Amino acid sequence: MTKQEKNEVIELLKGKFSQYNNFYITDTESLTVAQVGKLRNVCFNKQVEMKVAKNTLIKKALESIDAEKYAGVYDSLHKVTALMFSENPKDPAVIISGFRKENNKEMPVLKAAFINGDVFVGDNQLKALTQIKTKNELIGEIIGLLQSPIQRVLGALENKDNAKKEEPAPAEAPVVEAAAPVAEAPVAEAAPEAPAADAAPEAPAAEA
Repeated sequence: MTKQEKNEVIELLKGKFSQYNNFYITDTESLTVAQVGKLRNVCFNKQVEMKVAKNTLIKKALESIDAEKYAGVYDSLHKVTALMFSENPKDPAVIISGFRKENNKEMPVLKAAFINGDVFVGDNQLKALTQIKTKNELIGEIIGLLQSPIQRVLGALENKDNAKKEEPAPAEAPVVEAAAPVAEAPVAEAAPEAPAADAAPEAPAAEA
């Protein structure tokens, strides 16, 4: 590799390290060319960028950005190194773990991971990295915690409203209808008085 080619690789790596806050340093030495190709495809499908580069060039790229910031990963730059860059901090860990299970292998080996400024060194960190919370997951949990008291209050109010709706309405007292006016018995008219009988004519006095 010429000096110009090395500089081009360093510039390429600098761009990736500046772009991503998360990257993994893995060892793919015992993987075949076909297996490396398969691993690349898995990374591509998960939107994880995989770059294989010489350790000396990787270190120069990191040192040219911030030598102190990346000091914790320098000791992991040995053997064959494949870098995995990702926006999601746990995606590379999930890919490595899944690839091992599918192929019954212990490769690729995690040498180190740089996650938002924190360095995780050693393959024994892989399981923990597969369970790391992403930014969106943490935000979702915080929102859930903030909403839960409100939801409890709303739930209590809703239950209260439902209980009110289910209560039987009070029975109305039957309206007593006014009794129909009693018809007054017709007053019997007085029977017309029978005309008085004419007085009988007085008998003539007997003559002497």
